[in-house]
Amino acid sequence: MRRVVIGATAVSMALSIAACGKAGDDDSDSSSSESKSIGLLLPDSVTARYEKFDKPLFEAKVKELCSDCDVQYANAAADPAKQAQQMSSMVTKGVKVIVVSAQDSAAIKSSIKSAVDKGVKVVAYDRLAQGPVSAYVSFDNVKVGELQGQALLDALGSKATPTANVVMINGDDADPNAGQFKEGAHKALDGKVKIAYEQSGLWKDTVAAQKMSAAITQLGAKKIAGVYAANDGMAGGIANTLKGAKISGIPLTGQDAELAGIQRIVAGTQSSTVYKAFKPEADAAAQLAVNLLEGKDIKSLATTELTSGSGDKVPSQLLTPVSVTKANIKDTVIADKLYTVEEICTAEFAAACKAAGLQ
Repeated sequence: MRRVVIGATAVSMALSIAACGKAGDDDSDSSSSESKSIGLLLPDSVTARYEKFDKPLFEAKVKELCSDCDVQYANAAADPAKQAQQMSSMVTKGVKVIVVSAQDSAAIKSSIKSAVDKGVKVVAYDRLAQGPVSAYVSFDNVKVGELQGQALLDALGSKATPTANVVMINGDDADPNAGQFKEGAHKALDGKVKIAYEQSGLWKDTVAAQKMSAAITQLGAKKIAGVYAANDGMAGGIANTLKGAKISGIPLTGQDAELAGIQRIVAGTQSSTVYKAFKPEADAAAQLAVNLLEGKDIKSLATTELTSGSGDKVPSQLLTPVSVTKANIKDTVIADKLYTVEEICTAEFAAACKAAGLQ
């Protein structure tokens, strides 16, 4: 009997150990599931595109490419320290590929290196972050600046002379894209107009508005021929300042094809924007991330190479931007279903839309 009891006890213990082993297997499956997580870190919630377009488009493409992949998302709310913490948190959770649009391309460098040292692959999205990133996807940002500058010259027409005063409100110097936009804009503008006032607007409408006010004070309201604004958010603040100073009819550029920017173009208070189609960029980032997660080659995707601010050579995929004016709104943002006519032509803009041939 004693042998029978001992035997039964041994069987019971074996079953218990097997059960523990199964629980361990479940944990392993959970860990495996976590290893199919892709992180998406976006820089701020002020720029309309990130929450409205980039995030959902990226998530949808990842799900299409990898049905059992999970996207972990965080927004830095324009705080580089917060973004660094978010990256560290994702690494701790076992995320294996992180796609990051850096709030500060230099500040994120140490976080990227730490993540890569732990076996994580990092994709720089829209902004070329410093550090050992595996790939970068964006648009040709120097070309963006050239398009902005040329659109300003086109809008000025015969008024584009070497003595015509142009105000330049650039993006945040911490964003490498801002420097590339500025480089491209200067390529188009230098020698053809006079850059009479140039400052950074930090990608903030309030700061851009303050800088525009200072430019008006310095140059005089009647002596400003046009304004280069690096994006639509800042163009909104500048447009309000121009209106308050009773300045109208001068060209004002932008970028990102935000709905408010398109509406200002229709209304005539902004002359142009640059459309960087969000879906192709988000799709490209998702494809790079999934390929890296699955150990697949990315050479056919990242067909060029750029050097980041840290000197790292980064395989890159660059898309083509498009200049948007009142003349081609139908053929760009409406044709691509970025916005419907109804979204653009609200009651406030109905008359302007009719005049522009949108209704």
